[in-house]
Amino acid sequence: MLTSLPRRLLAEGLGTGLLVAVVVGSGIAAQRLSPDDVGLQLLENSLVTALGLAVLVAALAPVSGGHLNPVVTAVLWVDGRGQPGGLTAPGAAAYAVVQTVGAVGGCVLANAMYAVPVTDLASTDSDGWRLLLGEVVATAGLVLLVVLLLRTGRAALAAPAVGAYIGAAYWFTSSTSFANPAVTVGRMFSDTFAGIAPASVPGFVLAQVVGGAVGLGLARVLVPGPVPREVLA
Repeated sequence: MLTSLPRRLLAEGLGTGLLVAVVVGSGIAAQRLSPDDVGLQLLENSLVTALGLAVLVAALAPVSGGHLNPVVTAVLWVDGRGQPGGLTAPGAAAYAVVQTVGAVGGCVLANAMYAVPVTDLASTDSDGWRLLLGEVVATAGLVLLVVLLLRTGRAALAAPAVGAYIGAAYWFTSSTSFANPAVTVGRMFSDTFAGIAPASVPGFVLAQVVGGAVGLGLARVLVPGPVPREVLA
């Protein structure tokens, strides 16, 4: 079901904001509830994120496609170019803008709910090739999953599958699977468990872009053919 662009943009901005509120808010809660056990904090954070992401994708997919991620939007734009009903370049760019703005707003909201200073940027450095490799792997896997589901006509499985994948990727990737440029930018505005230092953001975003390209390339090899028109919103 295609809706007007303003409604789609509202859905993408709201959804990405709520996603970051889930990620950061659950990270703050985990840090306070389990202050002496980092592994338990990560388990709590990953479980809540997986569930929240699945719910948001399920709720918003009929309105905007439920991308909530500029890399996913860019991949679907590239994959659907030239097809009737596909995202236009301006539309994809608008998606990315509202997703990023929403992510920052969601982080501020999470900070406010837990009385965390909203002016403190994150101080957690996430540098080094191993973390960047983790982001390439995490994003490539996410994009591969999404595109394969769409190309094989199983879009209805996207919400639970994406939630489950991100929940698992928290644990098997060295970077804890940000896999989303908008979420990465948003998370630098909270100096808490889920934060990332501003200096680490460009490297993560570049790794995510590379991962998106790798994932799309693999999907096209595994299942050649165009994305069905009904999932190009």
